Amino acid sequence: MASAVERLTSLIDAKDRFDIPYAELLPLQIEAVNERFQDRLGKIRLLRQRSEAEKVSAIRGVEDLVPLMFAHTAYKSYPDSWFNQGKWDRMGLWLDTVSSHRVNGIDSAAVTDVDDWIERLAAAGHYISCSSGTTGKCSMVPASAEDRRYSRENYLANFQWSTGLPATRDYIYVAVSPVAQSFRAEDIQDATQQAFASEVQPFPGERITVGTISRMAALRRGIADGSALPAELAAYKELVPQREKAMEDALMVIAERLIENRARKHIFLGIYPSMWKIAEIIRTRGYGPKDFHPDNALAMHGGLKGANLPGDYQQMVLGTFNVRPERSFGLYGMQEINTMMPQCSAGRYHVSPWLIPLVLDQPGEKLIPHSDAGGEIEGRSAWFDLSLDGRWGGIIAGDNIRVDYGKCPCGHQGPTVADDVVRYADMPGGDKITCSASIDAYVRGVA
Repeated sequence: MASAVERLTSLIDAKDRFDIPYAELLPLQIEAVNERFQDRLGKIRLLRQRSEAEKVSAIRGVEDLVPLMFAHTAYKSYPDSWFNQGKWDRMGLWLDTVSSHRVNGIDSAAVTDVDDWIERLAAAGHYISCSSGTTGKCSMVPASAEDRRYSRENYLANFQWSTGLPATRDYIYVAVSPVAQSFRAEDIQDATQQAFASEVQPFPGERITVGTISRMAALRRGIADGSALPAELAAYKELVPQREKAMEDALMVIAERLIENRARKHIFLGIYPSMWKIAEIIRTRGYGPKDFHPDNALAMHGGLKGANLPGDYQQMVLGTFNVRPERSFGLYGMQEINTMMPQCSAGRYHVSPWLIPLVLDQPGEKLIPHSDAGGEIEGRSAWFDLSLDGRWGGIIAGDNIRVDYGKCPCGHQGPTVADDVVRYADMPGGDKITCSASIDAYVRGVA
């Protein structure tokens, strides 16, 4: 008999994956999750610890999943001292607690820094993507070669579902913002370029490595808690204007290229704050929608990164570059899951059949019930990603979301997520997730 995952794959392949009623999908998803759970129990030590602590031996419904979900902080639960002091053997032991595949065979004694460590891990089949560290500490999220393959396919499928853009390699691919070193980001870029690009214009600036990200994150945290040394503060004050100037210069280079090639088709990838500044430069030069190709396409991800943009920033960007609304690709996702959620014409994010959405209360402890007939429920975002191979698929995120399990106004089936996602860290009281403490305590005690 075929496994639940195999039967789920057949169901998804046989239909438009966003037209499968959730009530029909969920029983097969739960069966597939239990298969994954039984397999991962002996492979992921943190999962086994959670299972034993919560006395969960099988998953028969979404309620059984809640105590087995990892807090989003689990992937940054390594002790600061191990990272800061370059104890890469210890960091490998930590990584092993959250990975499906054993992390061994790395010559830790020869590692020079975090970037070297990540390269050595990749050579052994462990691909680590690092968050931006806006909270002062970087998440280290492991993935396998299979995860990378799926990530490319999933991104491209979502892009084409959302935009209807045919895969014709006659676009100039333009990176409009710097991309931090990340295998996932590289895979997304590679998939887009392979499908659409005849010419690639990378961001004209330095490559941001994990080492750079982690140093900046630690410095921001030191400034915030008052532990930064005077020399570090001075270096930071000197570095910020340098980086701002480098960014301005890079955006000017991009704007000049766009003006020069304005009659050709472009596909833009990056974040809105960068794109908005480029649009401002373009307009001050006297160019607008009539000057750009009507088949331009745009994919902006990652939110506003704290930028204070005017309320009509999206319309201004689309208008400047003559991008039709249906050729603007938006999505909702996060580092900790692999499956992304594309935005439809009604502005809602559609949940893939590979994802099980769980809406929890603010502490992340209790499941908020929903109705398949529709009607939004609001709470903490949590997901189980059945596509994941290199790590456990269950994650409790740091977002407050609104989910509707009924039919979307665009005509496709639910569940869908409203586009007003808010991070708990940006809300009054901050992000207080109660399960993170127990996870951190366990992981810190592994070695």
